[in-house]
Amino acid sequence: MTRRTLYSLALCFLAGLHLTAQEGFTRQDTLRGSITPERSWWDLTYYDLSLEVDPSARFISGSNTIGYTVLEPARRMQVDLQAPLVLEAAWQDGQPLEVQHEGNAHFIALASDQQPGSYREVVVRYSGTPREAVRAPWDGGFSWKQDSKGLPFVATSCQGLGASAWWPNKDHMYDEVDSMAIRVTVPKPLFEVSNGRLLRIEEGDSTRTFHWFVSNPINNYGVNVNIGDYVHFGETYAGEKGPLDLDYYVLRENLEKAREQFKQTTLMLEAFEHWFGPYPFYEDSFKLVEVPYLGMEHQSSVTYGNGYQNGYRGYDLSGSGWGLKFDFIIIHEAGHEWFANNITYRDAADMWIHEGFTAYSENLYLDYHFGNQAASEYVIGTRRNIQNDRPVIGTYGVNQEGSGDMYYKGANMLHTLRQLLEDDGLWRSILRGLNTDFYHQTVTTQQIENYLSEKTGKDLSSFFDQYLRTVLIPNLEYRREGGKLHFRYTDTVEGFDMPIRVFVDGQSQWLFPSSQWKTEALAEGASLEFDPNFYITTTAVTP
Repeated sequence: MTRRTLYSLALCFLAGLHLTAQEGFTRQDTLRGSITPERSWWDLTYYDLSLEVDPSARFISGSNTIGYTVLEPARRMQVDLQAPLVLEAAWQDGQPLEVQHEGNAHFIALASDQQPGSYREVVVRYSGTPREAVRAPWDGGFSWKQDSKGLPFVATSCQGLGASAWWPNKDHMYDEVDSMAIRVTVPKPLFEVSNGRLLRIEEGDSTRTFHWFVSNPINNYGVNVNIGDYVHFGETYAGEKGPLDLDYYVLRENLEKAREQFKQTTLMLEAFEHWFGPYPFYEDSFKLVEVPYLGMEHQSSVTYGNGYQNGYRGYDLSGSGWGLKFDFIIIHEAGHEWFANNITYRDAADMWIHEGFTAYSENLYLDYHFGNQAASEYVIGTRRNIQNDRPVIGTYGVNQEGSGDMYYKGANMLHTLRQLLEDDGLWRSILRGLNTDFYHQTVTTQQIENYLSEKTGKDLSSFFDQYLRTVLIPNLEYRREGGKLHFRYTDTVEGFDMPIRVFVDGQSQWLFPSSQWKTEALAEGASLEFDPNFYITTTAVTP
């Protein structure tokens, strides 16, 4: 594979599903992306998903028991399931219910009164040939592959596309289920891995049923199914909250390579528990699971397909050399356990909360293990991936993400914010505080912005408007005249006045630009260097 091809693939990964965004939106977009009246009256509490997978026919069938708490009286419930799968029937208290189908949204007419405060359950049955992933994980669904021995190697991925591509659920991020049982039946001799803890394996004549249980809240796209000729090995990590079980499921043929490459897991945990606080799902363990695609942040079941090599498929996305010091998929996808799975966006328009912080986690991993200079060189190097094609924040209520720049523009925005504090202890406490104060919650951009403004003691409203809501990069115009430096910002939103650090004859000092020209004394002949850690451009203008 050529360097150009690898670079193109990398940009596709960073853009993810964001490349598919359209200008116009349909009713289906609204039904999927908004908190409809048929969703708002009930609070999701529990799922009991039972699924049988037939790899030879590429066919699935099963049921889902949806447990919920009634918030207000209503008798019409929206459950999502995408074609070509068919939602065949629904019951409550053993009574069949009428279902009205509208595209991928299915409206169930409940026969009995739904009393506020009560816990109720609806059971739905479904089957069919699920959408096949065209280019997982970006264009997801079921990946039906084979290993080198011809045995089935199967996995799901559905970020952006939605979990309803393969199982019926309340497919909106605002309402996470509190806990979940997952039972998957596969042909012998295959092994299946999902989220949470493996409770038991039920042996049939020609099948095996794997019983998993997730005891923590989990977002819909974080649920996964992985099937293959897996072998298992594991270890225990002495973490901040005590012993953490680490379980690894890999193809039999890759066992020895995995034993070596997955040593980075404990290095990841050491760095991220330092910066972000304890791993958020001790009760459900941490797993790495080999899959036939690049990887994804499935909660407590992180999937891996990076070929047992460092970098992004062996390539350094930053061009700095530091990107080859770690396995991109292990570090990046595991970083999502804090930002995506612990702290989850409420609307897809705010996906930068997942991707910006997690891209930044790559930088913090390097900072912890290799030092501040390595981290700075890496994150600055990733700027070459930024397109500035459209704003980082997308359109609300229609399941639309913003620009793929949410990855490394988001990371460089956070790196810039760190410079403004000049106190790494405070910055670390803020990152850990986010994961404590928003523990197992869904959040909005405004909540995150307000939190960072409060904890830094700075009004960051124009800062976030600049980097998240425009495609403009602040440009510092400057000119030197005699013993004076004149400077101002251009290409900025109203009120943007971020200070920057410069080095005059190697000595650090601060400038406080705004949209108006300002002047500082600067000795003739003194060297002037702008700190590259600030994500701005600079332009020397003629006096």
